Order: sequence, then structure tokens, then C-alpha cells
Amino acid sequence: MTVTAGESGETISSEELAVWKTLQRVQVRVTRALEAELLVGHDLALASYDVLTQLSESPERRLRMNDLAERVLLSRSGLTRLVDRLQREGLVEREICHSDARGLFAVLTEGGAVRLAEATPTYLRGIRTQFLGTLGPEELRRCASTLNKLFP
Repeated sequence: MTVTAGESGETISSEELAVWKTLQRVQVRVTRALEAELLVGHDLALASYDVLTQLSESPERRLRMNDLAERVLLSRSGLTRLVDRLQREGLVEREICHSDARGLFAVLTEGGAVRLAEATPTYLRGIRTQFLGTLGPEELRRCASTLNKLFP
């Protein structure tokens, strides 16, 4: 069976569509589970964990807000609101970029680094339970190969 989209004539097989829908469901299921575990164990949303991780992996634990927005799965306005919240919690600070008065850095605080370190075992355990633990070594290699074709 083939699914066709109106006047454009674009077609996709039922099998292709099923793979796409399954990929979406897997992504939602895994992220919901990780989110729940992080919230319960550390009062930390998955998006917050992602921001803290990006900052911790950056030189001097800082990134320009524009660069941070490109690395996380949030809109610029969504990132601004999230960084506002993380700043209120003392996990992130904002600093002015002296080379560009309009630019701002998001900087991981010591409190943010501690919170991230506490949450990381929960995050890693969740990834193992929800995803990696279901794949054997060869399946993992094939999965990595396939995903690297999609996102080189």
C-alpha cells in the first residue's frame, strides 16, 4: 500500500510510514521516561538537564545564548525562558559578552554543576533502561550507523 499526498503526488509506502511513526513513538516514550525520572529524582526537567550538560561540556562552562540555542532542542524564546528559570534556581548565570554588547553568555554555576552531577546517574540509567538495554551489540552498531546517515 502507498500513501499519496494530494496534488503534489508525493508518495510513501505504508512500510516507510510505519518506520517513521515508530521512530517518533520511540523518541517520545524514551524522553517522557527520562523526563519523569529526572523530575522525580532531581526536580530537573529533561530540557534543563540538556542545557546544563551543554554548558558543562563547553570551555569555561559557558556558551553564547545563540550557540546554546543551536545545541538544544528549544526555540530561542523557549531557551530564554528556561535560562531565566535556571538562573532563578542558581544553576546558571548570564554574563555580558564584552566583544559584542548585544550578546550574552549562559554560564554554569557551581550549584548547576553539582545538580548535574547528581542527576547524571539517573539520566544514564534511564538511557540504559529505556533504549540501550534493549539492543544487542550488533543492533547497537547498526542503529548507530543508520542514525549517523541521518545526522552526519
